[in-house]
Amino acid sequence: MFIFIRNNLFRLQNRKSLHQTRTIAISGDDNSNNNQLMIIVDDKQFTDIAKQVCNIIRYQPGWEKTILSEFPSPTLFHPNCILEIIKNQDNALLSYRFFQWLCSNDGFSPDSRCCNALFDVLVQAKASKVAQSFISSMDFVPEPSSLESFVLCLSEDGDVNEALKVLAQLTSCGHSPSLAVWNALLLASFQAGRTDIVWELYGEMMNFGMVADVDTVGCLIRSFCKDNKLPEAFELLRQVLGLGMVPDDIVFINLIAAFCKERNYTKVSQLLHLMIANNLVPSIVLYQEIIYWLCKNGMGNEGFRIFNQLKDRGYTPGIVLYTIMIDGLCKMRRMGMARKLWFEMICSGFHPDENTYNVLINGYSKIGNMEEAWTLWEEMINRGLRRTTPHYNTIITGFLMDGNMDKARELFEEMPKMEIRRDLVTYNTMVKGFCKLGKTNEALNLYHELLAIGLQPSAASYAPLIEAFCNLGEVQCAMDMWNDMLHRELKPIIHTHDHIIVAFCKQGNATESMNWLAMMLQNKLRPLRATFIEIIKCLMSNHLLDDALLILRSMFEMGYAPGNSVFYDLVDQLCKEKSDQSGVCLEGVLERF
Repeated sequence: MFIFIRNNLFRLQNRKSLHQTRTIAISGDDNSNNNQLMIIVDDKQFTDIAKQVCNIIRYQPGWEKTILSEFPSPTLFHPNCILEIIKNQDNALLSYRFFQWLCSNDGFSPDSRCCNALFDVLVQAKASKVAQSFISSMDFVPEPSSLESFVLCLSEDGDVNEALKVLAQLTSCGHSPSLAVWNALLLASFQAGRTDIVWELYGEMMNFGMVADVDTVGCLIRSFCKDNKLPEAFELLRQVLGLGMVPDDIVFINLIAAFCKERNYTKVSQLLHLMIANNLVPSIVLYQEIIYWLCKNGMGNEGFRIFNQLKDRGYTPGIVLYTIMIDGLCKMRRMGMARKLWFEMICSGFHPDENTYNVLINGYSKIGNMEEAWTLWEEMINRGLRRTTPHYNTIITGFLMDGNMDKARELFEEMPKMEIRRDLVTYNTMVKGFCKLGKTNEALNLYHELLAIGLQPSAASYAPLIEAFCNLGEVQCAMDMWNDMLHRELKPIIHTHDHIIVAFCKQGNATESMNWLAMMLQNKLRPLRATFIEIIKCLMSNHLLDDALLILRSMFEMGYAPGNSVFYDLVDQLCKEKSDQSGVCLEGVLERF
């Protein structure tokens, strides 16, 4: 059970500046007399000097070589003057540069007040890397309050490892960090995908006697979702709402998205009712998430129903929701309705962006209407919208599906000229296209090119090449690609096994084809019906009828049935076997068929 809510109160030490008079002793240059010139400088004069120095630092190039000729070093090196310069300089990096120059002068030794002041302004300026370097070079320990600010800065930058080190530095000296610090680091750890650190930090936080607030719990709920512990996330949210605490909208969105991903729409409905029962109005972004997952999970019609209900209830869809719904309609091949929604969106004052164009181009590509897809592509360019790698991947895939390899290659070659990076999807798409057209050498060249530019191939990079080599009867080349794929610890696409089995069958290699089939079945992979038929043909040609019957039995168990020609050939060979066993087997086959 989580305990809520008690905010820690901090005691702030306010340092009041007193208008004081400073006496600075300057040694004389007279060798015969060791006299000292006494200069009286008050705080106001330090401020005036500091302002002059700040202007020089900002506007005068090469000031390091001349500044000592304009101000006496005892004044310039005085801690109070340095503090005033840091205070009045509005550029933290210029303050850092001035401090570095000070340290380069013989006899200068910065005190802790100056170091802390500079460290604070660097942290306030979000210059976390410079602040880290400063701590290391000066070998000083900032005040606990400064370190807390540093943890907040590092957390905001996503530098979780360094933030953890600073937190350990704080706690090791007995300081108890504030709740804001814990929450910031919890959130940064979650955003970095390190839920293990989230739970470890939460445990440490509890050991320090901290009391979690709604922000803490929101991060924990999201971490439960990321760890796929949805019952725990739901229960924690229910407890928080019961205590009158309302997490941010993003917490509800994460939890609803997680249940949608699991297709647990009962829980989604419960969440919505829970929100309404606690007088919370679900936002358009939350419904947007629901519609997105409905469309993604093949329930686009339900998503479209909710979309229309939202409009009827007064919600105003934005460009993101319109794009999601247009994409959902395209996935259902309801292009007429998608186009209608496109014009509705424009009439509502929302002009399609790059993503909206991409989903509609993809929709037309999928149904083979490349003329309309290309019209949209040119319209997007004429409107000055930015083309990206996903845009090119979409249109290239469309032309390949349409059999227009020349246009696909033209766009592929255009990408570097437009300074658009080709990614793995781009290369995989082209490799598949070349293999489909029987241009295996071109496909293999692209495979080697993607390796040369540092891309890591996926199973989808290998599958078309292995299939192409198998179709050409070059089984050894296919096996070389297969072994390279396994060496990279990639999980093969299921039907890659089928292509290799069929290739062995066409070579008459019954032993290898049987071994590969056994491997598929042991790994609970479902071979294609055609694979079974090819194996049976291979076994019959090798007069291995017992094995053929064994494969036929496996085929029946998977719900497949052989074609008439294969069945008749097998019966014919069994009839030629003049043995009682053959008769029994034949009877069994006839019963199943």
